[in-house]
Amino acid sequence: MLYGEILNRVRVIPTGNLPYLTYLAPGIVAQSAVFVAIFYGIMLVWERDSGVLSKMMATPTPRAAIVSGKAFAAALRGLVQAAVVLTLCAILSVGIIWDPITILAAAAFVVLGAAFFACLSMILAGLVRNRDRMVGIGQAISLPLFFASNALYPTSLMPPVLQYISLGNPLSYQVDAIRGLLVGTPCHLLLDAVVLLVALAAAVTLASLSLTRLVR
Repeated sequence: MLYGEILNRVRVIPTGNLPYLTYLAPGIVAQSAVFVAIFYGIMLVWERDSGVLSKMMATPTPRAAIVSGKAFAAALRGLVQAAVVLTLCAILSVGIIWDPITILAAAAFVVLGAAFFACLSMILAGLVRNRDRMVGIGQAISLPLFFASNALYPTSLMPPVLQYISLGNPLSYQVDAIRGLLVGTPCHLLLDAVVLLVALAAAVTLASLSLTRLVR
C-alpha cells in the first residue's frame, strides 16, 4: 500500500470529508517555505561578517527597501520549496484544486508568509548577532510555530492555551488561506491577507532597525 493511501485512511483527526493527506498538504506547503525563511538570518550574519552588509548599508538605499528585498528573495526560495511539495502532491494524487488562478493565489500567500518569517529571522539576527546561535534559535522556534498552528490539525482540537497562541501565529492565517484555495475548505481570505500584510509591515520596520544593530 502506498504511503499516501495510508495517510488518507487516517480518521483519528476530524477533517470533514477530506482525506487526511489532502487536509495536511497545504500545511506542509506553508511550512516548507517557512522553514527556509526562518533560517535566513544566518545568511544576514554571514553578509555582516564578510563586509557585504556594511557596504549595502553605506548606500542611500532605505533600510526598509533593503529588508524588503531580502525578505522577498527568501520568500522566492521558499516558493521553490512549496513547488516541490506540490509536485509530490501531484505524484501522490492528493486532492488539490489544480486551477491556475487558485495556485497563483496560494503562491501569493506562500510569499507573504515566508517574507514575514524571513523578517522575523532578520530581527533575531540583529539580537543574537551570531551564526551558531541563529541555527539554534531557528531550530527552537520552527517546530513550535508549526505545531501551534492549524497546519496539522484543526484549531478546535487544541488545548485552550494553544488556541490563543494559534490566533497570534501568522502561520495559522497563511495555512488557512492556502488550505482554502488549494483544497476548498472554508477560509477567511480577506482576514488572512490583512493579518499577514500587517504582520509583514511591522516585521519590515523592526528588521530595518535590527540591521543597524547587526552591523555595529
